[in-house]
Amino acid sequence: MTVSDVKIQVDEVYKIFGSRPDDAMAALHAGAGKAEVLKKTGCIVGLRGIDFSIRRGETFVIMGLSGSGKSTLIRHFNRLIEPTAGRILVDGRNIMDMNARELLAFRRSGISMVFQRFGLLPHQTVLENTICGPILQGVDRREALTRGMEQLELVGLKGFEHRFPRQLSGGMQQRVGLARALATQADVLLMDEAFSALDPLIKSDMQEQLKQIQARLKKTIIFITHDLDEALHLGDRIAILKDGELRQVGTGEEILFRPADDYVERFVRKVDLSRALHANDAFAKVPVLAQAEATGGRAAALLRQHPAVIVTHGTEMRVVTSGEPDSAKRAACIDAAATLRQSFLLLADEDAVVVMDGGAPAGVLTRELAFKALCRSSGAAYLDHRQRPQVLDDVVKRSSNAADDRLGQGLCRA
Repeated sequence: MTVSDVKIQVDEVYKIFGSRPDDAMAALHAGAGKAEVLKKTGCIVGLRGIDFSIRRGETFVIMGLSGSGKSTLIRHFNRLIEPTAGRILVDGRNIMDMNARELLAFRRSGISMVFQRFGLLPHQTVLENTICGPILQGVDRREALTRGMEQLELVGLKGFEHRFPRQLSGGMQQRVGLARALATQADVLLMDEAFSALDPLIKSDMQEQLKQIQARLKKTIIFITHDLDEALHLGDRIAILKDGELRQVGTGEEILFRPADDYVERFVRKVDLSRALHANDAFAKVPVLAQAEATGGRAAALLRQHPAVIVTHGTEMRVVTSGEPDSAKRAACIDAAATLRQSFLLLADEDAVVVMDGGAPAGVLTRELAFKALCRSSGAAYLDHRQRPQVLDDVVKRSSNAADDRLGQGLCRA
């Protein structure tokens, strides 16, 4: 990561709650743990030596169990909580050096927050709630209204601008909170357990909407959650905290398959691996032929060296594994960046799917290939036939949505 890639740098941040922070800091530097510091000084260690960087335009997830320090940490980025020691640099500037006027401007224009409990003003309409940030920034009301309507359309609430919060569902209210944060046009978006109060289906919808918005706007998002599945789904990288200490920072794959210590390993032990692996991790590269090239002899020759051949006709794709190319049925397509979990929805009904990369066919994914990728990642690359049913059962148990039965049936047919 180059200096120009870094949006936020967290540099050895400590937070001590209590009346004797200097004594607590001295005890920490002498090697005392959180419990010992509390016993000796009466102070609570909120954060201890937190050090990491956040890339420009990435979704950075901070997670941990209750009391781990994640909500304390996110409130340091806009200085709702002041650190006991350390620095936080945004675009190379230490926000601890900002005076009151500079900090106010930073909070209004440089950073915005989406709250867990929505935080909407009940006496204002959806549109009025959305534009309160731009109005505080001094934006002309007509421009603020235009900006507000753009953000409401972005989050799927066009037509609800004159409703009041009480007239909306919980998911819709959270969309207003997201639109309000986006309307400030701040580069950094803080989201503290933003979806945890929502019902599971609404939560899933909000996650997908956030991913779509992020793909378009490329904000720097700091997202707090205690849900590892949510972290894997949303995060470009994940930081795991325990008792105010940073245990690991990495991609979802790194966290799952190369845990830094026993705590992280236990933390991720029962996670659904199919959320962290992608079609790109499992597919097989195979030849691609245009329909005019796909004669029986040509396909047969290629099948002696490859497990399949893809035949294209415009946007239509067929996967040939045997027989004449014309006899193969049309195949479904999936993006290389799709998770194996998403792929299973297609593989439950298809023998193979075409994996698309950059708009072009790159290879094929089958149930067997998906199974092997899961086995490799879980350290079970060389299972014999007696072990395989148990691992299949484990894979099925790790899936938790409505496709579970279809997934299990599809894998067991592999």
